Amino acid sequence: MDFQGKVLVISGAAGNLGAAVVKKALEKGAVVCGLDHGSGRLKGLRAFVKNTGALYEFDEVDVTDREVMVGLQAAVHEKAGRVDILVNTVGGFTAGEEVHELALETWERMLLLNVFSFLNLSHAFVPDLLAKGQGKAVSVGSRAALKGGAKTGAYAGAKGALLRLTESMAEELKSENIQVNCVLPGTIDTPQNREGMPNADFSNWVTPEQVADVILYLCSSAADGITGAAVPVYGQA
Repeated sequence: MDFQGKVLVISGAAGNLGAAVVKKALEKGAVVCGLDHGSGRLKGLRAFVKNTGALYEFDEVDVTDREVMVGLQAAVHEKAGRVDILVNTVGGFTAGEEVHELALETWERMLLLNVFSFLNLSHAFVPDLLAKGQGKAVSVGSRAALKGGAKTGAYAGAKGALLRLTESMAEELKSENIQVNCVLPGTIDTPQNREGMPNADFSNWVTPEQVADVILYLCSSAADGITGAAVPVYGQA
């Protein structure tokens, strides 16, 4: 997987999964435009830049705001040029409310983080892929996208919507030589998940690096024949 000369936009780039994708892409020579909602968190990833690649840091970016994302286009183009690959790792999880008691605020938050982040990134940069006549886009769904569970309706519903949107975009863009796919991780081994589930067997969980490997495979020329896929990455769980 050689990403030399390829411009990647990666949202959620300072998060556990996003940072793993950024590191691996930089090590393979990519030009990475990392988007983070925080400030200064991307600096630690500079060490992974190879001679053929580059890291451009975009802090305080709200990917759930379409106007913000449209306004980011010019800055990305100025620094890196037109984009080849989109990876949206932004997402959020919540549980505890039964569907009939689900607060509107909970549902809206799950849609913003898990669906609108993907829609807005696509709205801003799919035109670049169309202009180039090729490209890749990868969304990060969840195992929960395939089946709802008790008290996880908002999360499962949002991830289910994300998967259907990814599949639809794949159908729309396949004739333009643009492949669009979704990865479906199980429980990712992160400090936050360990803290939230201290009695779980962490050895069964999938690591951010393992999910990142699948994402980058789908971003590579080796996956030119794959579009509209929902790829499970469950670890041993």
